[in-house]
Formats: sequence, structure tokens, C-alpha cells
Amino acid sequence: MSFRLRVTALTAAAVALAVVGSATLMYAEVERRLIGEVDDSLVASADFARAIPRGSGPRIFERLTAISGRGDVHGQIIDASGTVLRADVTPIPSLVTSNARAVAARQRTEDWSIVDFQGTRIRVHAAPFGNGQAIVVARPLDEVDSVLANTRTTLLVVGLGGVVLAAALGALVARAALGPVKRLNATVEEVARTRDLSRRVAATSNDELGRLAGSFDGMLAALESSVRSQRQLVADASHELRTPLTSLRTNLELLARGQPTDETDRRHLLNDLVSQIERLTTLVSDLIDLARDEDAPLPIEAVQLDAVAASAIKDVGSRYPQVEFTLQAAPSTVQGVHSRIARAITNLLDNAAKWSPPGGIIEVTVFGGEVTVRDHGPGIAAADRPRVFDRFWRASNAHHLPGSGLGLAIVRDVAESHGGSIVVEEPSGGGARFRLRLRGAAL
Repeated sequence: MSFRLRVTALTAAAVALAVVGSATLMYAEVERRLIGEVDDSLVASADFARAIPRGSGPRIFERLTAISGRGDVHGQIIDASGTVLRADVTPIPSLVTSNARAVAARQRTEDWSIVDFQGTRIRVHAAPFGNGQAIVVARPLDEVDSVLANTRTTLLVVGLGGVVLAAALGALVARAALGPVKRLNATVEEVARTRDLSRRVAATSNDELGRLAGSFDGMLAALESSVRSQRQLVADASHELRTPLTSLRTNLELLARGQPTDETDRRHLLNDLVSQIERLTTLVSDLIDLARDEDAPLPIEAVQLDAVAASAIKDVGSRYPQVEFTLQAAPSTVQGVHSRIARAITNLLDNAAKWSPPGGIIEVTVFGGEVTVRDHGPGIAAADRPRVFDRFWRASNAHHLPGSGLGLAIVRDVAESHGGSIVVEEPSGGGARFRLRLRGAAL
């Protein structure tokens, strides 16, 4: 059963339940009012009979046309044994019940009952009448039963019509309400068939279905951006890998042919091979770290930035003995992934060391969840600053330096995943200053 059909069926069922409940209450109210009118007439007839002076005894009724005083009400006087002492027209013993005899015997104050007499329902009321007697008044319920039968028929017809109308309206409502779902389903099927992530549902409503469609569009946009970034990463990585691999292959082919024969040229070639292998190793390592940062969830813990910075300075300083690192740190703790934060700080230090002249000083400051790394190198041109954190981007004057172009991109990814940011500034006195702010890992 389709969702649309289920909505229609549930709507019809809900309306049917409401109609049945309303019809039942209405029928009960009509029956109560009709029986109440009959009861009122019986009470009035009994009161009329008791109001007649009884000075001459039962014979006074001989001057009346009826005990009850009404042509549609039958009245009769009974004693405690149930004997009919006086009756309108003809006594009807079957109207005398045990409760009516109890009323005559003063064991009950009154009695109401419905008696079936010759296929007709009779409403009977018994009330005290003199000493050891009771008046029994009765009225047929054929008129009431006729009205109730007509009422049942009318309610049944109206109820069935209401259910049919509710089903029709439910189908229309389901069709209108599920329009966004239909468009969403069509978009999902189209994306699954064509893998075109640029498709959008483009819902305009602000209800639950509209927000669902908007969330799906947002998911498609994020997925499209992720796939585009992945494709760009693969394309850039392929380009960056092709260069050192081509150089390695060329140099190895020369060595295989015994060239160059000059020892100095041969040493230069071997040094170039080592340099290309180091570049290739760095590139692969950065790609692995970048993929791990994006895909592998790691535990969140309290990270001491001052301790991480001190450890990173010790590690990078051993690789760049020609520069000096200074550290000004205050105790600073953030919630995050220790290995990623350590890699980001190491990349900042490594970048500063590469650009610093021999004997240069790299100033590192840690305070309040922020790590600042300032070098005294040539600085970054204003035109290059917007792209300095792009993947595989390298400045025009950086091709002679080791690196893959992924170091600062990794720093940006770490900062964003920890709810922070990374900015580059141009301090007075030259050089560049990178400011890494960490607020906490995205859980």
C-alpha cells in the first residue's frame, strides 16, 4: 500500500470513527428526549388522577372518560396483590409488574419500566395512590420507535456519505500534501540514476515537508562539494605525483644505461634522486594524513597546547638546526584530537623554518587556546594570501623548497574541525605570522 493510499485510508477511518461516535451520541440524545417526553406525559397523567377528590371512593372515576385524563395514556388502579381495581376501558394485567405491586404496598416510591405487550413496547409508570393502592399509567412507544428508526436510517445514510466524502477529500489532501514528497522522490531517483549531484528539490514551503526537502538539498550541496573537492584532490595529487615520478624514472633510466659517466654529474643525479624520493615521501605522507583527518574519527581529549608546542619545537628544531625557536607559553587546554593538533602546529613550525634565513628566529606564542608562529623570512605577498591555505598551492618562489603544498591546507582543516580558524598576518618588521585559534573539536 502506497503512503498516499495509507493517508487516504487513515483519513477515511478517522472520519468514520468520528461520524460513528457523533451518530451514537446523537441517537442516544434523541432517544433520551423522546422517552423523556413520554415520561413527562405519564407523570402528568398520574398527578391528574391523584388530584381528583376521593370523597366518594373509586366510584368518582365513573364520571370521568379516563383515569389518566388523556386518550393516549392507559391508566389503571391496582392494589398490593396486583388486582386491577379500576382501568381505562379494559384492564391490562400484563402491565402490573412486581415493582408496581411493591409501590402499592409502599415498598417503593415509584417505578419505571418498559413492557412488551402484543409486539408493542409500552412505557409503564407506577406511583402511590391512596392506601394500599397504586396508579399504573402506560403509553405505547410506537411513535418513539418510529422516530428512532427514521433517525437510525438518516444517521446511517449521512454517516456513509460522510465517510465517502472524507475518503475523496483525503485523497485530494494527500495528493496536495504529498506533492513535495513526490518531487523529493523523483529527485532522489534522478540523482541515483544519473549521479548528478547538482539536482535540487527546490521546495518553497516552510512546513515539515518543505524543511525536509531543504535539508535534502543541503545534503546534496554538501555531497556535491565533497565530491568536487575529492575529484580536485585526486587531480591535484595525480599532477603532483606525476612530476617526481617522471623525474625518478628519467634519472633511473639514465643510471641503468650507465650515464652519466662523470663522477660529479653522477653524484648530482643521485642527490636529485634522493631529493625526489624525499618529496614523494612527504607528498604521500601528507595525503595519508589529509585522508585520515577527513575520514577517521579519533577520540576527543584534553590537549595541553603549551606542551604540544614545546614537543613540536623540539622535533622541528632537530631538522632545522640553522634557525632558532623561542617559546612564550601559558598553560592552555582545549578539547580536541591530540595527533591532529600536534600535526597542525608542526606544519606551521616547518613552514616557518623553511622560509627563515640561516640564523633567523621563529617566535612561538601559546595563550588562551591560540598558537602564534612568527618568522622573519620574506613574508607572503598580498596577492598570495587568499590561496596560501589551498591544497597543493605553492608560491612561485617556493619551488626550490621541499614540501608538497598540503601542509597549510592540513592546518586549516584541523582548525575548522576544532571550531577554530587560521589566519596569516603581515607583522611589522617583515616575515609572516600565522595565528591558529582552537575552540574545541566538533563532536
